Amino acid sequence: MDLGIKGKKALVCASSKGLGKASALALAQNGVDLTICSRTPEAIEAAADEIRSATGVTVHAVACDITTPEGREKALAPFDAKIDILVNNAGGPPPGNFRDWTRDDWIKAVDGNMLTAIDLIKATIDGMIERKWGRIVNITSGAVKSPIAILGLSNGARAGLTGFCAGIAREVAKDGVTINGLLPGPFDTDRLRGNMKIQAEKAGVDFETFFAQHGAEHTAGRFGTPDEFGQTCAFLCSAHAGYINGQNLLMDGGAFRSTL
Repeated sequence: MDLGIKGKKALVCASSKGLGKASALALAQNGVDLTICSRTPEAIEAAADEIRSATGVTVHAVACDITTPEGREKALAPFDAKIDILVNNAGGPPPGNFRDWTRDDWIKAVDGNMLTAIDLIKATIDGMIERKWGRIVNITSGAVKSPIAILGLSNGARAGLTGFCAGIAREVAKDGVTINGLLPGPFDTDRLRGNMKIQAEKAGVDFETFFAQHGAEHTAGRFGTPDEFGQTCAFLCSAHAGYINGQNLLMDGGAFRSTL
C-alpha cells in the first residue's frame, strides 16, 4: 500500500533503537525525510546510516536531550520546525514505590513524558494547520489504559499528555491535522530484554528460558516485534488515516481485557 506520504518531513524522537527507530525506518520506507534524535551521538549516527542505506531518504541525525529546551531547538533546526509528521517518544521514568518519590522525581517525569511532547506539538502544529496537513503520534504506554502500580510516575505523566491531546485533537481535525496515541505493551526491544535479564538473575534462572517462557505466557503467545509497531505508526501518519483522530491505539497483543 502506498501510504501517500512520500516527500513529507518527520521528526521522530528517541529513535536510535527500539520502537522509535522502527517507526523512523517505517516512515523512511515510505519516502519520508527524517530528523531522528537521541542522547548518544554514536548510536543516533549509526541508526541514521542504517536508515539512509536501506531507503535512500534524507536523514538528519541529532544528538541531544529532547527533554531540554536546547535539545528541542537542535532537533527542530534541520527542517526549521517545518515538520509534517511528529512522533513523540521518550524513555519512561524508573519504577518504584510512590512513597519514595519526591517532588523532583515527579517534575522530571512530567518534563520528560508530558511537557516535552507538548512543547514539540506547540512548535510544529501551527505550521501543520497552515499547510492543512499534519500527523502527530505520541508513543506512550499500555499503562495509560491499564496502569501498573510500580510505574506510577509513568502512569501519571503519560496520562496527563493523553488528556491534553484529547482536547486539542478535536480543535485541529478540520485543518487536516490528527493527533493520536500509540500505546505499546511488551515488545522485543533491548529495554525489555535488559529488564528481563535483571529479573532472571534475581530468580536464579537462565535468561533465554525465562524470556521464552514469559513470551509464551503472553495472550498472543509472544512479544511484539519493533517492525510491526513501526509499520502501525507509519500507517497512523499516512494519507489514509486522516479520519483517525483523538484515539489511543493499544498494541499489546490483546493482553488488556476489555469489551470496549
